[in-house]
Amino acid sequence: MAKKYCYLFSEGDATMRELLGGKGANLAEMTKIGLPVPQGFTISTEACTQYYEDGRKINDEIMAQAMECVKKMEEINGKKFGDLKNPLLVSVRSGARASMPGMMDTILNLGLNDDVVAAMIAGNSDPAFERFVYDSYRRFIQMFSDVVMEVGKKYFEQLIDKMKAEKGVKFDVDLTAADLKNLAEQFKAEYKNQLGKDFPSDPVDQLKLAIEAVFRSWDNPRANVYRRDNDIPYSWGTAVNVMPMVFGNLNNESGTGVAFTRDPATGEKKLMGEFLKNAQGEDVVAGVRTPMPIAQMEQEFPEAYAEFVKVCDTLEKHYHDMQDMEFTVENRKLYMLQCRNGKRTAQAALKIACDLVDEGMKTEEEAVLMIDPRNLDALLHPQFDTKALKAATPIGKGLGASPGAACGKVVFTADDAEAWNARGEKVILVRLETSPEDITGMKASQGILTVRGGMTSHAAVVARGMGECCVSGCSEIVMDEENKKFTLAGKTFSEGDFISIDGTTGNIYDGVIPTVDAKIAGEFGRVMSWADKYRKLKVRTNADTPTDAKKARELGAEGIGLCRTEHMFFEPSRIAAFREMICSDTVEEREAALAKIEPMQQSDFEKLYEALEGEPVTIRFLDPPLHEFVPTEEADIEALAKAQGKTVQRIKEIISSLHEFNPMMGHRGCRLCVTFPEIAKMQTSAVIKAAINVKKSHPDWNVKPEIMIPLVGEVKEFVFVKKIVVATADAIIKEAGADLEYEVGTMIEIPRAALTADEIAKQADFFCFGTNDLTQMTFGFSRDDAGKFLGAYYDAKIYENDPFAKLDRTGVGKLMDMACKLGRPVNPKLHCGICGEHGGDPYSVEFCNEIGLDYVSCSPFRVPIARLAAAQAAINAKK
Repeated sequence: MAKKYCYLFSEGDATMRELLGGKGANLAEMTKIGLPVPQGFTISTEACTQYYEDGRKINDEIMAQAMECVKKMEEINGKKFGDLKNPLLVSVRSGARASMPGMMDTILNLGLNDDVVAAMIAGNSDPAFERFVYDSYRRFIQMFSDVVMEVGKKYFEQLIDKMKAEKGVKFDVDLTAADLKNLAEQFKAEYKNQLGKDFPSDPVDQLKLAIEAVFRSWDNPRANVYRRDNDIPYSWGTAVNVMPMVFGNLNNESGTGVAFTRDPATGEKKLMGEFLKNAQGEDVVAGVRTPMPIAQMEQEFPEAYAEFVKVCDTLEKHYHDMQDMEFTVENRKLYMLQCRNGKRTAQAALKIACDLVDEGMKTEEEAVLMIDPRNLDALLHPQFDTKALKAATPIGKGLGASPGAACGKVVFTADDAEAWNARGEKVILVRLETSPEDITGMKASQGILTVRGGMTSHAAVVARGMGECCVSGCSEIVMDEENKKFTLAGKTFSEGDFISIDGTTGNIYDGVIPTVDAKIAGEFGRVMSWADKYRKLKVRTNADTPTDAKKARELGAEGIGLCRTEHMFFEPSRIAAFREMICSDTVEEREAALAKIEPMQQSDFEKLYEALEGEPVTIRFLDPPLHEFVPTEEADIEALAKAQGKTVQRIKEIISSLHEFNPMMGHRGCRLCVTFPEIAKMQTSAVIKAAINVKKSHPDWNVKPEIMIPLVGEVKEFVFVKKIVVATADAIIKEAGADLEYEVGTMIEIPRAALTADEIAKQADFFCFGTNDLTQMTFGFSRDDAGKFLGAYYDAKIYENDPFAKLDRTGVGKLMDMACKLGRPVNPKLHCGICGEHGGDPYSVEFCNEIGLDYVSCSPFRVPIARLAAAQAAINAKK
């Protein structure tokens, strides 16, 4: 028996979402519960997959089943496709299983041609009806040309504008039947002019081409970008819904509308929406005419409005969620065209979830599952004013590397950012790429925009930690740093010009777009308490400063999973001493330089322990290659030479010798401690002394430092560094007569460490997955350079996502799972966590829960996202 590809609305229900798509499943469900739905059919997502397998062609079997359904649709509706006496006109709409607003394309009034139009008019002498028929026909030609044949909308819009200007009218509705007839002829002529062939007149050909267009649109650039941003797999495909037309543009007794059962902006329980008389669906959405508020529909069509209010109540009680609906009234009779769980702001999502629990419609667990964790970003960062944003057009796009919105004057150096900020100017720091010494300038800016770098570049990681807006990797920018200007979209921006950037979408705008401050709603705490009740994973933070740590604690962090000690070295008072250490010739010189830094490190660690009040703190020893710390400016090189009693030439030779061809795989991490053990001694000393002092002041706190050795690939390497740590720590503890426990663990960020995790676990107290480096080394590409070619990989469907933003479960995930399974049997006390940027990504958090990690660690402002994602993972796993 042939595979079934087409389903009448009466044959499906809401459980068939994967097969029928969201729209098709909901139309079937509304039919099942007796709501007024024009009866049509759905061509399944499997037909879409088959279309691509067959080389982008609809095979005969799918088309035969579609025509069989057309026949049944004709019987149900008492009209015939292409018939001159009683023609059936249809709409063709897409509908993937995940809602993809504005991504896929719709065709209305399909089945019209010159003969059908003439026959319809001949059967009804009302001049208003003639106008309606020509209005429907010109709409169909325009939509079909644009959506199906990809002739741009603009050609037709220019013809409409010209006609309106000639007739001296403002709106489409003011054009007469004769005007619209003339327009339809002009549209067909334009179609032939653009494509060199006549507009198709056979309704069956029109239908086949329209179905193909919907399937094709699954792979259009808009859809691909939206899918990547929203974790929707390409393999899902889209369904096609074919249903009889009901006409809101029939006369003044008809209309069309869009409504929500609750306010999608605030979550308030009241019917919200808009209605437009004598119009078709796209008129409301396109904003061609100003619609009336939904409540006004009661005066115009009281019976249809009363029925609609009942339908809203039925749907919300049926789906137990806020509904977004499209409907049409034809001759005062209501028809439902779509319903779905409505998109909403983060603030509204929290309120609706809480209200539905209070109304007895949802359990706490169900309420937790309703909220998309990524949307919480909007509560924690400034956003653009919605109205102003709608009116603005982006001039460029990079990667949305750190969420929020920022607007300010362009500056090109960290020093300028600080200077301008000090005199009260709001600035956006624009750099080719940022480096660790830019950190003070980054702090002084409203936002950061870089030409190079990906989601885990320096700018992205640091900005997320600070909760600051960042757009990275906008390669369209032509940069001229020397003259302090850049060019984008044909315009040159100089220092002091205003730009606005959106770190959530990656969009860049010319000029000022006002921002509104983040507001944490009252329901936030309530939903988070439910999340904490159901999650199993602990959530820590990546924090290097007491300020970051305090912020993370406020947002619910249960410890520090990663403190990057190198970030502490970049402050002007310390960098000089650290550079002396790098340029030393003897161990004694190095120890003398490190002795200057130790009290500063100790003080930093004390402040971190104080901020964490006894919660765990994992301190990673020095990780980056030393060349990142050396001076580049002539004046700084001269100052260093003077401090060291060396010639400028000698300092330049040392700096040159530190250059590496592949620094990310070079002399860094634990390799620094093997060559310079005094670094490990100094850092251990600072960590342990700080812990002893804080424990003395707070004997009730459980201060237990976790020392993390980075970039281990061989157990002997780990043992070598661990011996230095233990000898130094034990001597200090003994001398102080203190009672202090500590742990020494490692980051698993080299594939070899994961493969030999059973050997390493015998020696290590904990594993922490550094998935930024582990991803880089597993894939074999640099995270800073991958952006140059990943676009081509997305287009070719080799990768669907940026592996630095969304954990690669198949490869990197397999190494993580393997490391846990090898490590735990040989060391039952081993605790495992993740501290790469993936720790704040909901998809990655779900995987961490699956393989049984103890905690995830992420930047402070992602802590609530991780808490919610961890709860959802635990609830779904229980299911």
